[in-house]
Amino acid sequence: MVDLRIHHRTTYRYRQPVGLGPHRLMLRPREARDLRLLSSDIRVTPDAAVSWANDVAGNAVAIVTFGASSDMLVIDSVAHVEILALTYPVFNIAASAISFPFRYSDDEWTDLGALTVQQYPHGERLQNWAQGFVAGYPTDTLSLLKDINAGVGGGITYQAREDEGTQSPGQTLSSGLGSCRDLATLFVEAVRSLGFGARVVSGYLHDPTRALLGSADAGSTHAWGEVFLPSAGWVTFDPTNCSVGGANLIPVAVARDIRQAMPVVGSFIGPADAFLDMSVAVQVSG
Repeated sequence: MVDLRIHHRTTYRYRQPVGLGPHRLMLRPREARDLRLLSSDIRVTPDAAVSWANDVAGNAVAIVTFGASSDMLVIDSVAHVEILALTYPVFNIAASAISFPFRYSDDEWTDLGALTVQQYPHGERLQNWAQGFVAGYPTDTLSLLKDINAGVGGGITYQAREDEGTQSPGQTLSSGLGSCRDLATLFVEAVRSLGFGARVVSGYLHDPTRALLGSADAGSTHAWGEVFLPSAGWVTFDPTNCSVGGANLIPVAVARDIRQAMPVVGSFIGPADAFLDMSVAVQVSG
């Protein structure tokens, strides 16, 4: 068991006081069988009203509304969690799904829905790339997924990107470069092209060794993927670090597409050049 404190501060600065529109925050860690949320607190400056809801994927979403103008917005999130995930997990996959290809049950296929559908138009290129990892028919399901995970991490050079948005899988394959969200998107789209149900996860990476990719100091924001396997459930794959399982990961939001899991989304009312800068500081400590 690992006991962690996560402090995530987002600061926006403006050249002059501006009106702040409603902001949507996804900062509260998701509780799961291998993660226990002990406490979570969000504080906003200037003062604001905060209401909570769960989105369609069960993520906790805070809606923040402001009553006054300001030349600065600071969002402070502090969470305390316990990670119970094993470093070397064993996945009890149903006998019917141990070998690829397999067929989800009718209920599973219906419920997975859009999580089985590719979200980016890229023709046959990605599917051909993913098919290259299929050793034969049948082949071991978990080994196939591990190979694709390692293929993304080994074939694409990690590169931190500060600009907004996510590259399409085609762009990532062409450039050979990508951030953690680009690699996660490539992995999820690749396994979807083979018929798996998969989703993107955003959250935090705990890195006490300071040896993992995508980490700043002992922790940072991060993105990875999950694949649904009958009986085993949602299995975690981090292509950035070619790892399987959630031992170093703290999930905050799961989504069909990474753009649905942004930590902070909002707007301001004022001159177009009023925005000065934004900074994000994340500390993950034991």
